[in-house]
Amino acid sequence: MEDISSKDLNELKKYLEDLGEKPFRAKQIYKWLHQSLATDFSQMTDLSKALREKLLKEAYITVPEPVDIQISKEDGTRKYLFRLPDDSLVESVLMKYRFGWSVCISSQVGCRMGCAFCASGMDGLLRGLTPGEMLGQIEAIQRDVFTDGIPKPDSEEYLRNRISHVVVMGTGEPLDNYDNLLIFIRMLTDENGLHISQRNLTVSTCGIVPRIKELAEKNLEITLALSLHAPTQEKRRKLMPVANKYDISDAVGAMKYYQEKTGRRVTFEYSLIKGVNDTDEDARELSELLWRGAHINLIPVNPVKERTFTAPTRAAAMDFQRKLEKFGINATIRREMGQDIDGACGQLRRRHLER
Repeated sequence: MEDISSKDLNELKKYLEDLGEKPFRAKQIYKWLHQSLATDFSQMTDLSKALREKLLKEAYITVPEPVDIQISKEDGTRKYLFRLPDDSLVESVLMKYRFGWSVCISSQVGCRMGCAFCASGMDGLLRGLTPGEMLGQIEAIQRDVFTDGIPKPDSEEYLRNRISHVVVMGTGEPLDNYDNLLIFIRMLTDENGLHISQRNLTVSTCGIVPRIKELAEKNLEITLALSLHAPTQEKRRKLMPVANKYDISDAVGAMKYYQEKTGRRVTFEYSLIKGVNDTDEDARELSELLWRGAHINLIPVNPVKERTFTAPTRAAAMDFQRKLEKFGINATIRREMGQDIDGACGQLRRRHLER
């Protein structure tokens, strides 16, 4: 059985030609899947009955099944736990901002990176997600947002409630699933599908240096974010095993290369951990590591029950921000959303696995 959800438009044309069908059918099916958000071939009413029956025998549509949905009483953030066709579980988050709906998705089932403050990698990596499984998280959430059915893509209701921003920052290391990530980006931004601008897509990496440089050559317009989390190689090694393979200066250098090559500003993600990486010395060392005008996103660490890490107070976080700004670093403190639900990445999935 073919996962038709993971095929981009060209792959879908080739697949249908192999089935003896006209290639123009590919665009019809693609729009059904990624604009009308069809979950069954029977919904594709402009296809012949014979073709629908053939697809039913030969292919399947990846439709992540919601197992649990947590809704924050504080800000309406929704955290989803999805079951995939092989019974794997992944998490996604829906957030509402002034600019519209934003979704954070997972790129793998589990994670091999083993970051000390993260729940995602505690059980290791099971596998990478297919392009259809990454896209399927967004589409399942979009169906949930459209509570009264799927409106026409050019309608006012569709435009008002469509997901407009995507962050690949959930469970997994996206650049560890590189080939599928590239297909996902191509499909996400296709005008015949969800048609989300590359400029509204952020991909976060722990710092796989060769892949960052390779990505820089792809002429994409996505925003790249490096999970930095420490100002020195010694501290980063203690928090992030990836630093044993790639030196912190090489990771930062690769990000600068990406910015220069693409013209897109990069971002550095920095989880603030009380007493670990939030001192005056840490702020000074960070300013020496990064370049003047670099942008760093400060994230008070989410508590994980298996770890002892805690976040600094709001006042301490703001003090750290001010110190960085004095050194010429653009620093922002991420708005904390969904704090009354399982906030830490991978925490909801892990809780269900322990049952």
